[in-house]
Amino acid sequence: MYPMPGDDRPPPIHLNDDTDRTMLPITAAQPLILASGSRYRASLLARLGLPFEALPSDADESRQPDEAPQALAERLALAKARVLSTRHRERWVLGSDQVVACGTRVLGKPGTRAAAIEQLAAQSGQQVEFITAVALVHDASGALHRHVDVTRVRFRTLTTAEIERYVDAEPAFDCAGSFKSEGLGITLVDAIDSEDATGLVGLPLIAVRRLLADIGQPLP
Repeated sequence: MYPMPGDDRPPPIHLNDDTDRTMLPITAAQPLILASGSRYRASLLARLGLPFEALPSDADESRQPDEAPQALAERLALAKARVLSTRHRERWVLGSDQVVACGTRVLGKPGTRAAAIEQLAAQSGQQVEFITAVALVHDASGALHRHVDVTRVRFRTLTTAEIERYVDAEPAFDCAGSFKSEGLGITLVDAIDSEDATGLVGLPLIAVRRLLADIGQPLP
């Protein structure tokens, strides 16, 4: 898979193009590992009908000094996959990470009502990028395939009352940027520019399908 003209997505990286991909299937005996404890990502991946096991990764998710949002998302997606792939060398491991960039600021999961209100106030009237990176890794063969999905969300100018009503009705404290687009969060925005709606939720399934095709895994 290579980007189309004008497409700034990076192509997947093939560290071992001589690998016989048909010898590395995802099966019930060797299910895909989703390197995540996120119930949102597990629910999305289940839509593809592949056998998989969701295992949280203990990769360090600290941001490096002056690290750009997209570089952060790519590094963490790969780090999450690497942690588990070194423990399960014969299995494919899928890592993913989402970074929310509001100007130069990176927004994480708020955790509390007060933090959620502050995050949403910062996004009011702004165009915000939701950057979701994925990395598909097979340690034994050295194979690595990657993709970055960028969704741009234009938030309405929100009043304090609107923000507080949203947070109380849908406390998305475990969602980066406090924005749950598949729920009531859709009322907060004027427009969403996206190639893949599932990327905004946390796992871009269109891209994941392409990566699986790259390793010879048929879908459906």
